[in-house]
Amino acid sequence: MPGGFATGLKRFILWDYPRAGWQYDLMVGLILAFIFFTPRGLFRDQARSFSVVMLPATNGASVYWIEPELLDPQPEARRVAVAAELVKGRTGKTISVVRLEPIFNSEEETKGYMAFTHP
Repeated sequence: MPGGFATGLKRFILWDYPRAGWQYDLMVGLILAFIFFTPRGLFRDQARSFSVVMLPATNGASVYWIEPELLDPQPEARRVAVAAELVKGRTGKTISVVRLEPIFNSEEETKGYMAFTHP
């Protein structure tokens, strides 16, 4: 009987059952159960957005979107310097931040910051 188990395992791995067979239905059921019943956090590979993203700009300047979690804890006087450090970490180049503008939603919550730079 060990040969029967090995043959069955080989057919299972290679998906070698006819489409209308009960073995095929069992494999599809196992796959669907795995998809729907596996907890999200098991793989910890949730998509994450970039913290600092370069946006299109004109006139040789660059514009970067910075997530609010990176700048909100900082005192307002230090935010421009921290933004410059974040942009440097993203690009690898020393760039000076000319202007830093908070972007608000309709409830006046900060959704992010636009950092305007020049080389």
